[in-house]
Amino acid sequence: MGEVRADRGAAGQLSEAAESELVQQCEEQFAQLEKLQNEIILCEPDICENLHEQQSVNRLAATDAELKLWMSMQPSSLAANSEILLHAGKDEMLQFCSELEMVVSCCEAKRDKLRETKELEQKWLEEKKQVLLAANDHIERLRVEKEKYSEHNALLDTKAKIQKMKTYQEQLMESLGDILEKHVPPPQDESTASKKKKNIPLEISEDLVSLSKILEVLMDKVMNTPHDPYITIDHTFWPPYVEMLLRYGIAVRHQENNFKIRLETFF
Repeated sequence: MGEVRADRGAAGQLSEAAESELVQQCEEQFAQLEKLQNEIILCEPDICENLHEQQSVNRLAATDAELKLWMSMQPSSLAANSEILLHAGKDEMLQFCSELEMVVSCCEAKRDKLRETKELEQKWLEEKKQVLLAANDHIERLRVEKEKYSEHNALLDTKAKIQKMKTYQEQLMESLGDILEKHVPPPQDESTASKKKKNIPLEISEDLVSLSKILEVLMDKVMNTPHDPYITIDHTFWPPYVEMLLRYGIAVRHQENNFKIRLETFF
């Protein structure tokens, strides 16, 4: 392209003979175009109801005729003068080179845009790879920890929890015993009540069990044999204690045996 521009600058303007020949050919072409235009104007009607539609039809007919004419024509040079042809060829070459420069510029801009997009995609891919590696490391660490946490450790943990629950149960039973000892009177028979009125020291029967002991027996029975939670009432159970448990809904009697009671279900 640079060589074509350099040759054109060196050649300069056309010679007088070539320029006059080119002007003459242009005048002949313009004269022929003017003649054809006049013939087309004379062929058009003077009055047309729909001017726009008629113009569209005429334009379509003219385009069709021009297409047929160009298809039937054989290619030929505009001028026989080599100087004119060289000048025209250089102009066409320069115009073609300018269009190629525009295409190259557009391709380079698109290439830069694609390169920038590629860099962003690669950066995003690297970030995702780092996240994937971190996730795999975390999964591997969890797997190792899971393997280390063997059945023996699980058994020890379960035993520790059971021991903790037993300790908590003992604390609850001690608190319950303190409350019962403070608010519930010890077992007394009728003779003991009469002795209290006469200011005689109280005598507690050694065979009767305390209320806390009765509750402990009831709870142990429910926990150890939940399918048969009833206990049999014997002479060691003080009747007022049993009546109090039944009256306040803490225990219930057996439906078929009045000498059996169990702890009420509280859930």
